[in-house]
Amino acid sequence: MSAEGKLSPAEYLRRMGMGVANSFGATPAPPSSHLAPPGNSASTSSKPPQSVADKGHHPAMANNAHRAAAPTSSPIGVSRSVTPQPPAHPSPAKGASYPAAAPQGVGADVSDASINALRSDIRSLLKSNAGATRPNVPLDPISSRETESLSLPVDADNGRLNSLFERVQNLLGPKKTEGENEFLPAEPTSLYETRLTEDEIERLILKYLLARGTATGRQVSAQLKLPYGLIEPIVKGLKQDTLLAYRNTAEMGDYEYCITDVGRERARRFMEECTYFGAAPVSLRDYLHAMEAQSITRHYATEESLKAAFKDLLINPSLLDRLGPAINSGRGMFLFGEPGNGKTSIAERITRCFGSTIWIPRALGIDGDIIRLFDPGLHDEVETPAAEQGLFNLTGIDQRWVRIVRPTIVAGGELTMDQLEVTQNMTTKVCEAPLQLKSNCGTFVIDDFGRQRMPTTELLNRWIVPLEKRYDFLNLPSGKKIQVPFDQLIIFSTNLEPRDLVDGAFLRRIPYKIQVPDPTEAEFRGIMQRLAPHLGFQYDDAAVTYLIKTHYAAVSRPFRSCQPRDLLLQVKNFCTYKNYPKQMTAEAFDFAVANYFSVM
Repeated sequence: MSAEGKLSPAEYLRRMGMGVANSFGATPAPPSSHLAPPGNSASTSSKPPQSVADKGHHPAMANNAHRAAAPTSSPIGVSRSVTPQPPAHPSPAKGASYPAAAPQGVGADVSDASINALRSDIRSLLKSNAGATRPNVPLDPISSRETESLSLPVDADNGRLNSLFERVQNLLGPKKTEGENEFLPAEPTSLYETRLTEDEIERLILKYLLARGTATGRQVSAQLKLPYGLIEPIVKGLKQDTLLAYRNTAEMGDYEYCITDVGRERARRFMEECTYFGAAPVSLRDYLHAMEAQSITRHYATEESLKAAFKDLLINPSLLDRLGPAINSGRGMFLFGEPGNGKTSIAERITRCFGSTIWIPRALGIDGDIIRLFDPGLHDEVETPAAEQGLFNLTGIDQRWVRIVRPTIVAGGELTMDQLEVTQNMTTKVCEAPLQLKSNCGTFVIDDFGRQRMPTTELLNRWIVPLEKRYDFLNLPSGKKIQVPFDQLIIFSTNLEPRDLVDGAFLRRIPYKIQVPDPTEAEFRGIMQRLAPHLGFQYDDAAVTYLIKTHYAAVSRPFRSCQPRDLLLQVKNFCTYKNYPKQMTAEAFDFAVANYFSVM
């Protein structure tokens, strides 16, 4: 796999010419012949594969020992052996751009006729050039070598080959463009790759069917966000153990399942432990890898990117120059100044400098505890555009992960210490991730710092180590303590003086203290001019001059960045009430000022 996520021509031929059955979901060739070049199968070792239990890779391998015996015949004539096995050849590492082989469900967007025609053309081309001299293209899928181009001696064949490559690339979907998120969670191709035990998946299935009543195997797969190929043998195993029963047949060789009395009793016991039956959880190990790959420390703000992030705000260039280095430090900052000058607006836009989107798990599974991480109330899920849903893009992503806009989480005076720890609902026994975990790879804004219900010293003592070390420790309901990334830009926004809130030891750990000043008269006019069209007004400089001289200069009133918006809204409401045309007039501004500044 190249760094750009694009298959090399040699890889195309290996998968579609030599290994086309694997690439498009057909039955793969036996392992003894898959790795050998044509005509050299005798060189392949006949040694039987080592069992997973012998290798000891994962606790799932020893799970359900009563099912690890020789396959038995199921009622529908399907051999059953669901002991997880490691992949026959290396599976894609988490974060790979595309999986090494087409996952389950190929053909949803591409017709079988198109695939078969392409396969036939490639085989025909290979056959016609069987005697030609070719470069040494590795056929072993575990080889690290790649050949960027495959030169054939006949120009006509080169043309045919290029045409085939174009057709294959159309099936694969568009090439990833520069600047996109490099991390992509690859769909698991085996139970081993999910890092889940069979028992954990069975618990989710039984609880889901207890709540739903009946479901097909593919509906169970969609609920757990796992490939149907991994779910099918487990569901059939539950049926064989009389925990589930067939209710009806379904499309594509599937069955509709219902839970039996024995299964219902077991599911109720599982519900007492935890009621969660959503997407299968992701391991802490995979989460740590994802956060490292998408860390804010991998992104740096430049003057141009900062201007682009703040293009909808009128902001002093000198303030931008102070914000840039603070953002690049990734360690946190104080934004302080008078209320209404845009501290919160500035903090919310800083996240744009770190890239557009990231991938996070829907839930984490840690030693039996399930922690919900994805929060629709705080995270904005990104839909995959139809144009980007190529063959591998659509089905090659681990659906247990969700793509979101880089998070910007704002917590104000309502923030409590409980929101900074893993909390468990005592009724459902489902755990909720703390806010700092939900804001990883983004920005966490503590707004109105100093006005929280808890003392500021309590918050500072909780974060004094994470701010310096960039990792945090969380206590789980089971009593276990885990180390997690503290990978977000923490912004303390306050209209109080920082030295009055915290001591020097804490201020030292937040190296950037940036004051957001009052706008100048020119900036005040600029904000008014920019906002007027959005509120339905035509900007009138004479009326604004009257406002400044009469209600600001004459009474020595300081400007605030929020005042142009607030005053124009007052004028708009005044004009609507009087049935006047929307105009910026002296009379309207007098009315707005009388209301707005009456107690200020």
